[in-house]
Amino acid sequence: MMANKLRQTIQKLSCSIVAIPNMKKFFSFFLLFSLSSALFGQRIGSVTGTVSDKNLQTALAGATVEVMGTGLAAITDSLGRFRISSIPPKTYTLRFSLISYTPFTLYNVVVTSGNERNIDVQLEPDVKKLEEVQVNSNRRTARAASLETPLSVQRLTTEEIRSNPGGNFDISRVIQALPGVGGTSGSVGGYRNDIIIRGGAPNENVYYLDGIEIPVINHFATQGSAGGPTGILNVSFIEDVKLSSSAFDARYDNAVSSVFQFRQRNGNPNHFQGNLRLSATELAGTVEGPLSGKTSFLASVRRSYLQLLFQAIDLPIRPNYWDFQYKVTHRVDKKTTLTFLGVGAIDDFTFAAPRKASPEKLYILDATAPIHQWNYTVGASLRRQIRNGFWNLSLSRNMFDNQIEKYDENDGDNESKRRLGIYSQETENKLRFDISKTVSGWKLSYGTMLQYVASENDNFYRLRKEIRDENGALLQPALIRDYRSDISFFRYGLFAQAGRRFFNDRLGLSAGIRNDMNSFTRNGKNWLRTLSPRFSASWVLADQWTLNGSAGIYYKLPPYTLLSFRDNNGLLVNRSAEYLRSTHYTIGTEFLPENNTRFTLEFFYKKYRHVPVSVKDGISLANMGGDFGILGNEAVITNGKGRTWGLELFAQQKLSSRFFGTFSYTWFYSRYSGADGIEKASAWDNRHLLSFLMGYKFNRNWELGLKFRYQGGAPFTPFDMQASQLNYLTLGTGIPDYTRLNSNRLRAFHAGDIRIDKKWNFRKTTFNLFLDITNWYKAANQAIPQFTFRRNADNTTFLSTDGQAVREDGSNAIPLLLSNEDATIIPTIGFIIEF
Repeated sequence: MMANKLRQTIQKLSCSIVAIPNMKKFFSFFLLFSLSSALFGQRIGSVTGTVSDKNLQTALAGATVEVMGTGLAAITDSLGRFRISSIPPKTYTLRFSLISYTPFTLYNVVVTSGNERNIDVQLEPDVKKLEEVQVNSNRRTARAASLETPLSVQRLTTEEIRSNPGGNFDISRVIQALPGVGGTSGSVGGYRNDIIIRGGAPNENVYYLDGIEIPVINHFATQGSAGGPTGILNVSFIEDVKLSSSAFDARYDNAVSSVFQFRQRNGNPNHFQGNLRLSATELAGTVEGPLSGKTSFLASVRRSYLQLLFQAIDLPIRPNYWDFQYKVTHRVDKKTTLTFLGVGAIDDFTFAAPRKASPEKLYILDATAPIHQWNYTVGASLRRQIRNGFWNLSLSRNMFDNQIEKYDENDGDNESKRRLGIYSQETENKLRFDISKTVSGWKLSYGTMLQYVASENDNFYRLRKEIRDENGALLQPALIRDYRSDISFFRYGLFAQAGRRFFNDRLGLSAGIRNDMNSFTRNGKNWLRTLSPRFSASWVLADQWTLNGSAGIYYKLPPYTLLSFRDNNGLLVNRSAEYLRSTHYTIGTEFLPENNTRFTLEFFYKKYRHVPVSVKDGISLANMGGDFGILGNEAVITNGKGRTWGLELFAQQKLSSRFFGTFSYTWFYSRYSGADGIEKASAWDNRHLLSFLMGYKFNRNWELGLKFRYQGGAPFTPFDMQASQLNYLTLGTGIPDYTRLNSNRLRAFHAGDIRIDKKWNFRKTTFNLFLDITNWYKAANQAIPQFTFRRNADNTTFLSTDGQAVREDGSNAIPLLLSNEDATIIPTIGFIIEF
């Protein structure tokens, strides 16, 4: 309901922006100024960057960089650097080549006069020709796979993220168009950034930014899980994104569904530049440039102004957020690079009484708790080249602070009316060291990690209030969780991975092993319980065909909210919790008919063990975490099981002339068992995921993007009408009937998005005007209905069956299920200025 109201509001705000007189004057002034500048300035752009060896991380001198179709080219210097200037602004294809290395082609490189493109490319040693199979030397261009992860891997470039219709420059939303990736379509109608990979829970994924783990990538995140309404990461920083949904490299711990690797570009080494982005929901600015001959930087800040506009149009929601990001790269010497990075956010979600009440607005006020969060991740990594490889040392710290409070009637001055009070803080300090080498054709990597974790949790949660009838008879005793917990412990692990190609490079084999332990849980130091082997193989069937397979066992530590939970006697009741275990089996084929075209078909099976099950409700926690609450603050038993299985089809056409596009379809089942041991459909069991994305680049810097998304109906649990009526006045929400867990299904979710871009290039600036329309054909998408009581005509009080005030036990109230679906078109107009 809250997400749907956000969408309706954005529509009104987007349409109203162009109606603001000052905005009209600004546009007119800027266009006139820009047109005059165009008459007197030459409009040219440039591309700069570096070329290095992918395996050794050494700079490659003498590499050729060509701007295809122009005759422009450059040769890299002794530090692997290049710069090509005097390029007419438009979209190009760049080709990188060097003797003894596989040529690499980079498509969809947009050159503008406002910002110089900074590109860092890694080349792989040349693949030998097979005796009977002619290998196309460019076939790795469209391929995203590696020796360690030959399948279940996708890659998006920065331009594919920027131009994604309906994405609103949000990486978390863009990746939902990839195969096997779904979003939460139940509680909020498909408009949250939960990332559901092949039917797994939202908290089964890990995220790395230039090798530094970042646990939070969304604003207003669900603690203990993941997701939120909008992402934190700035797309202006990103070089590319790699998603692995199986066959994980052994260096990554705590991943059971996916690993996301966000690779940031370096700041421009030649001159200061930046961009300013204004849309219907936010203002963002990015700057970059050299700090010295060896040091460059990137920095950004973003501000939401929705809270001011929501007030103007009388919605009770007041979301307000800031986020920050930076990267500093320093070349210590020819072999050593030092990098500093950071990302953080400040989130406040508050409410205010509407001037004109409605049942939906009043439900939001009564049911939803204000949220106050902040988080950050800061880190430093030192990379040093050694003989046949390199080592990497990284040190990072991340912190998450979460405060949630809720009172009956929103009366924060009366402590007796408190429903909820959560004051939680989680801190991780991480040290990682790993070595990667190539010796006699073998790719080797090994390393270790150490973490010091601290978790504080001050928790008050009134699950049920004591309720008596009109005669004073007890109908329901109170049930309250009230505890304060402060824990700290160490996590440590080590890994090794080895791989090589055989039979004249036709067969690729890779094997890895990982072990993780901790000093907190009762079995945390038993290394045999978390031994994590994995194996992958790749066989070249023909020049364009490859058969791939993998198997592996992966483990994940339960969330800190669960580990730090205490009962009302102060006992840590979840210390016996086991690591979640997921076993993967995957097989598939890849077909590369052209350098820029890719088809994949994969079959997957995942088997879960040691899934946390709620002692109170008897359901698997794998069904939870898709809302704006908190996951894990309860006693559990880790004896749940689960399975997901299905197939994925993916087709991709990289932009080589004017057209680019992707198509993906996933069919799958997702089932988990609870206390009864019976497997039931999970909350993520949509069965069908389909997405289609295309873009076309016209003349004069016009671009059109189209996207269609479809998710099968999400399962949901109906309300226990009797318990809901009894507790509604003291909880503000209905109570699910978990004896009928996920027995109902919503209608399928589908939506179409359109994006139109137009760029004007001037002497030293670029102006990009965009129109992004989400759900352009006005599909009505259903979310889980909301339980409330019927109100009178002017929404000042609840109606009753006897004409009297509604009793505390709700016995004379009139239950009502609010329909939670909207058919809303969301147009967003905005612009980007590059300078």
